[in-house]
Amino acid sequence: MNMPQTPTSVFQRLRFVLVETSRAGNIGAAARAMKTMGFGELVLVNPRFPDMTRDAEAIAFASGALDVLEGARTVSSMAEALEGCNFAAAVSARLREFSPPVWTPREFAGHVAGQGELSAALIFGNERFGLPNQIVEQCNVLINIPANPDYSSLNLAQALQVLAYECRVADGAVAPASNIGFHGDAASLEQIEGMFAHLEQALVQIDFLDANNPKKLMPRLKRLFSRTQLETEEVNILRGIARQIIKAAK
Repeated sequence: MNMPQTPTSVFQRLRFVLVETSRAGNIGAAARAMKTMGFGELVLVNPRFPDMTRDAEAIAFASGALDVLEGARTVSSMAEALEGCNFAAAVSARLREFSPPVWTPREFAGHVAGQGELSAALIFGNERFGLPNQIVEQCNVLINIPANPDYSSLNLAQALQVLAYECRVADGAVAPASNIGFHGDAASLEQIEGMFAHLEQALVQIDFLDANNPKKLMPRLKRLFSRTQLETEEVNILRGIARQIIKAAK
């Protein structure tokens, strides 16, 4: 589902920059990862071959994100790639002795989403060599994706997808799971208490509950149902079941 985007939305303020990319397929896969998260601005700095966005492999890996792929700009310098940006983040699995502050993807996403005046760039290096120190040192932060220390290798599109997802979440474009699907009216306390009385009567009727020695069965059932946040229709269903139990037991 397309989310509404405001002028200060992170979707409008975040640019993805790929530096000296070797494989056309990785450019296509990066475009696909961007589009699935709602982003569209892609810049290529000195890719290995000219016209890599038109390569058959790039088109195949883009898989429906041709608009992002075809809209990508190819430039010859980082200065061109970052023109108009006032915040830049280098993405690297390799930490440097001298580098800007190291942030997680979530820290970066929260910062950029919360600062409406920032026009930010996420910079990804070559598949084999990563980013040169010179570029990293020019950035405001270095982003390191927490991963298995014994095997922390992510390919280009995977790394980009992680960052794009975190930024989408931070912008508030992900609806909580509790807001998805059908939701009925919450049952009132009076309705729930009536249901418990009806259920207790049914359990007594089938000798599951001893009315003279109830112990803690009903309090435990109440505790169980209190975790479900019962809706009116659900209470009616349970009362219907209790009604049929009573009828069958007579």
